Amino acid sequence: MSERILVWGAGAIGGTVGAFLKRAGHDITFVDVVPEHVAAIRDPARGLTITGPVDEFTVVAPAFTPEELDGTWSTVFLCTKAHHTEPAAQALAPHLAPDGYVVSLQNGLCEDIIARIVGLERTIGAFINFGADWHGPGEILYGNRGAFVLGELDGRISDRLRRLHAAIAAGFEPDAIMSESVQSYLWGKLGYGSFLFAQAVGQLGIADCLARPELLPLWRKLGAEVNASAAKLGIVPKGFNGYDPKAFEPGASEEAARASVDAMVAFNRPNAKTHSGVWRDLAVRKRRTEVDVQILPMVEIGEAHGVPCPTARKLIAMIHEIEDGNRPMTDDNLTELLRA
Repeated sequence: MSERILVWGAGAIGGTVGAFLKRAGHDITFVDVVPEHVAAIRDPARGLTITGPVDEFTVVAPAFTPEELDGTWSTVFLCTKAHHTEPAAQALAPHLAPDGYVVSLQNGLCEDIIARIVGLERTIGAFINFGADWHGPGEILYGNRGAFVLGELDGRISDRLRRLHAAIAAGFEPDAIMSESVQSYLWGKLGYGSFLFAQAVGQLGIADCLARPELLPLWRKLGAEVNASAAKLGIVPKGFNGYDPKAFEPGASEEAARASVDAMVAFNRPNAKTHSGVWRDLAVRKRRTEVDVQILPMVEIGEAHGVPCPTARKLIAMIHEIEDGNRPMTDDNLTELLRA
């Protein structure tokens, strides 16, 4: 069954998923704030091109800047950076049908922000871990497949969730699953995501950074802080693609953590996307990262419940220093972070 879907944010994530679903026969409309990217997607002579080891193809689709868009949709994929969630949700709200819903294909705990603006009953959660990079107008690298989880925020396996899952599984990720606890996966991604933010302060790629044996205590510290904060909300993070949250619980063995790190290295080593999106934001695109909407809320939740998160706090400060041009991106930053 063909679905009519509005993809708000046609960058690495939205552009990849939207292009695959367009090729699968769904009615896809893209919205993006970069006029040159919008023009490329809707130009019959150019289109949106997906490259990389997973697949290569080009689609042409309706695409608009937010100011140009007209009409309403029952299904909206919100795919902006996490720190743009609130203004994006406010901008898309007039285009959301009364019986429609927004799916957050983002990192962090963006569902809470979206639900505050469009309503809890009009929000569906999602967790993603595939790798993609925006390389320029109409050009996206799809570097590797990864976990894809969809779930209602109240845990129901609803009819709309089944339809959404069927579209994703048939058109994009065949191993996508539905979950009664999507929040557990989102918190799992926060744990793994804290490692990616740490990778971003240096120069080594994800696999090589994780594989540094002297940094194992750093991964254990970061993972333990995320788990402790999640526990205060009664959430047990779930693992994926090598990341095992239990291996980073307070009191977990060094051997368990090393085994999980080895599994993450094995997952990331063959990927065409070698560095995190955070690293690209800092090193290539020279723009602010998502740290204040991903890692900072986790820290604030922990600290509000009496759980100190000193390692994550220091990491946030490092990211800000790099954003402000006051700290170079070197692998020595991780050694400093471990000492701190």
